[in-house]
Amino acid sequence: MNILVLNCGSSSLKYQLINMDDESVLAKGLVERIGIEGSVLTHKPTGKDKFVVEKPMNDHKVAVQLVLDALVDPVHGVIKNADEIAAVGHRVLHAGEKYKDSVIVTEDVKNVVRECFDLGPLHNPANLIGIEAVEAAMPGKTNVAVWDTAFGGTMEPKAYLYAIPREYYEKYHVRRYGFHGTSHSFVSKETIKFANLDKDTAKVIVCHLGNGASISASIGGKCVDTSMGLTPLEGLIMGTRSGDLDPAILEFLCNHENLTITEMVNILNKKSGVLGMSGGISSDFRDLNDAMNNGNEIAKQTLEAYAYRVAKYIGSYVAAMNGVDAITFTAGVGENATWLRPMVCQYLGYLGVKLDEEASAKAVGKEMVISTADSKVKLCVIPTNEELAIARETLALVK
Repeated sequence: MNILVLNCGSSSLKYQLINMDDESVLAKGLVERIGIEGSVLTHKPTGKDKFVVEKPMNDHKVAVQLVLDALVDPVHGVIKNADEIAAVGHRVLHAGEKYKDSVIVTEDVKNVVRECFDLGPLHNPANLIGIEAVEAAMPGKTNVAVWDTAFGGTMEPKAYLYAIPREYYEKYHVRRYGFHGTSHSFVSKETIKFANLDKDTAKVIVCHLGNGASISASIGGKCVDTSMGLTPLEGLIMGTRSGDLDPAILEFLCNHENLTITEMVNILNKKSGVLGMSGGISSDFRDLNDAMNNGNEIAKQTLEAYAYRVAKYIGSYVAAMNGVDAITFTAGVGENATWLRPMVCQYLGYLGVKLDEEASAKAVGKEMVISTADSKVKLCVIPTNEELAIARETLALVK
């Protein structure tokens, strides 16, 4: 059974076609600059040459149709026709408190996506456009919404409530939701299997470290706490996002810089994080590491602050779960930045954590245990695979 996975952004579309009989990727690709001059589709069928289509794409409907055309192309395709696609799984950012599990798309589901536009203004509109584009291109095909906030749905009120007037939660559902949920769910469960832990009681901390970054704590694969909040702005220092800060900073800077609150939040989302801390050196951790190694003190301070914040969250989640069995690094930085792991693990000696630096240096983009044999906590690197996680959720609903 083949499942098509779509992840729609405002002007982009990532996709994978996965054969769920053996979970192999038949093809994957990326459509960029939808609705912008210079639209391009890059299609990568497994075992065949890359296929590039440069063609105007005014909207996602055109993009989805071009993806389908590429999948069934006589030379570059991997299936004969769209009938070989059993269902389409969509990454959808936000469902508020309405849905906490993946669900087959109905009109009510689409209405919920619309209702959450203000909670996910960059993602939810694009996600809905993707769903409706598939409905237009493949009428009657089953669509499944896999919510990025679903993993955080098992948090208890003590973890998700903010200390603000209760009426704001009751009127507007202002609470911590958490994001990167598909990744956290996948990696926490893979960690339990890979590290041979008890599937019901394993205490796992997942460090999803990329340009966007978050940490989760889970017991038996169910989320106990996670670092992102009402939006993806809360939590760790990120590539361009500030993460946690004193909220009074917003009023202070708005008054002194004559900024609106919208302008200030835009700064916190797009001009802060390691980009802002480093004085504009880069939001790319590779560039910052190079600068640090070349003696740049500001880059060094920035990366030290980043690692320190990761370690602080790990420590708080050990307390939240009253222990930890495994700590896993994942996503672009977590899987590949071998230099970062010692910077984080230097703070974890009180847990009996011992990093095997030789193993860690080899663990680039592949599953590995990177702790020593006598470490009291297992350290792992587990590559995330959100597309496969979405495909599994979709399959479970359409079987």
